[in-house]
Amino acid sequence: MYAFIRQARRPVTRDEAAASVGISRKLAAFHLDKLVEAGVLRSGYEHAGKVGRAPKVYRPSGVDIRISIPPRQHDVLADILLDAVLTEREGETARDAALRCAYARGSALGEAERERLRTGRLGAERALTVAAGILQRAGFEPAREAPTCVRLRNCPFHPMAAKAPGLVCGINQAFLSGLLGALEAPAEAVLSPRPGECCVELRA
Repeated sequence: MYAFIRQARRPVTRDEAAASVGISRKLAAFHLDKLVEAGVLRSGYEHAGKVGRAPKVYRPSGVDIRISIPPRQHDVLADILLDAVLTEREGETARDAALRCAYARGSALGEAERERLRTGRLGAERALTVAAGILQRAGFEPAREAPTCVRLRNCPFHPMAAKAPGLVCGINQAFLSGLLGALEAPAEAVLSPRPGECCVELRA
């Protein structure tokens, strides 16, 4: 029904939505209203040139929808590479530009978190806890293997990392190094690839 409503390019009634997938009007109404609750559709009442009560109609909300399990962050990688192309300096290789932009992106994320938490100087374990919280939200699925080591169980840049591991893993390491640097954490992002996991771990 959602695809039908998007393709219609106009408000769609419950009857039209139901007919598009071959279900009852009552069942269609239930699912349509659930999509409104989720923010995927907007609803209202509009006359369609007929006398009587205006029917309830639905249109797309304009919200982008993306579902990925496990989490992926291809837009972050694309932004870093786009910034690298747009800001490449004279004498700088494309790879160096990408690493510079990745570090800057991670640094901006770390600075925003420091400002939000208003943290003072962080010890290694506290810094890794803060970093793990940020990376949990970013889809890295961090796991505390030891008080001074955070292992990242998911690579948000897969399968791009499998296609060009030298470049993508380097970008990932630079991104995480920038994050730790902005947190002023006595820790480092170390390349430590394992099958099916992120190629980087954070160590005090």
